[in-house]
Amino acid sequence: MRQVILSIAAIVVLAVMLSASPRRIEVKQVDFDTVYAQISNPRSKHYYPQLMEKYLSNDTVLGYDDYRYLYYGYTFQDDFDPFRTSEYADVIEELYYKKEFTRAECDTIIKYAELTLRDNIFDLSQMKFYIFALREKGKNTLASIRQYKLNHIVAAILSSGSGTQEKPWVVISPAHEYNLLNLMGYVATGHTELENNIDYITVERSGKDSPEGFYFDATRIKEVAKEKYPEQ
Repeated sequence: MRQVILSIAAIVVLAVMLSASPRRIEVKQVDFDTVYAQISNPRSKHYYPQLMEKYLSNDTVLGYDDYRYLYYGYTFQDDFDPFRTSEYADVIEELYYKKEFTRAECDTIIKYAELTLRDNIFDLSQMKFYIFALREKGKNTLASIRQYKLNHIVAAILSSGSGTQEKPWVVISPAHEYNLLNLMGYVATGHTELENNIDYITVERSGKDSPEGFYFDATRIKEVAKEKYPEQ
């Protein structure tokens, strides 16, 4: 079962890379000053309220660049919390990882995933579970729309770097480090906090040429945490 899940997850990232031409997804550094300037300007095409409205409309009009501003711009919203977790996570995961489950249990996954995503729109784990349950129920149109969203969020993260020490991937939640690796088919084996807010996660190697680990830039996470939790 675990191998099947990993294979399905790897297809998600593969679909992102195959559907994206180099001209559509450009790997470039994330400049949060520029992000803020764009999302806070009502005359900008990346004005955040408009981006969010389009995102929540279940439309697929937003492109890869839009998702970069949507994902990284979320860190400037009042309700953003990089450490937010779902109160339903344990229930959903228990059902998702069962070898077999009933249609009623599938409905439970959908119900709790929807509640979670209303509270935390970028909970990538719950997005994955939600898509899986929708497909199990035969709701393929809605599943495809949600898959589009997940693919583009993943693409936004991948566009921020290459996962190397020189060009780490920029994330807005510690959970996204593990989510991204899981979606790429890797199993994390260790975590180290390095200087300059860089996280290094080692993974199980599938061969001598496979990477030993990947690097993530958690600077924005630390900045927001300092603002929201100054006592810690």
